[in-house]
Amino acid sequence: MKNGFDILVYSDGGSRGNPGPSAIGFLICDGKGNVLFSYGEYVGICTNNQAEYLALNKALGHAHRYSRGKIRCFLDSELVVKQLNGEYKVLNKSLMNLFLKVKSLEKKFQEVKYSYVPRNTSKLSLADALVNKTLNSKVK
Repeated sequence: MKNGFDILVYSDGGSRGNPGPSAIGFLICDGKGNVLFSYGEYVGICTNNQAEYLALNKALGHAHRYSRGKIRCFLDSELVVKQLNGEYKVLNKSLMNLFLKVKSLEKKFQEVKYSYVPRNTSKLSLADALVNKTLNSKVK
């Protein structure tokens, strides 16, 4: 385990335009950072923040297959991390629905922590690459 966590999640969402065509990408790693699962998906037209939440929702939905213990999630959206950590209020109704879904998924785990990391962080850059690969294949 790395820092006492069973699973590490690196998730990213992005859109071309805001709103615009959007995709999500994420990696699920064991506590040592070994990739267990990676995923990218086109999610239609949405905002960047919606895509970030959609990515995390999908990642948490998959992560419980590997562990129901302690999980640490890394995102490059400071807004989403601060909302999930209770530092910022969620004022947007569509984001509130996605926020509540994340909070519901948290119950599948012993503990969930959220951390902001820059996009160029090694594992998060792989999630970002999944987003861009997916968008490049869908948006001509």
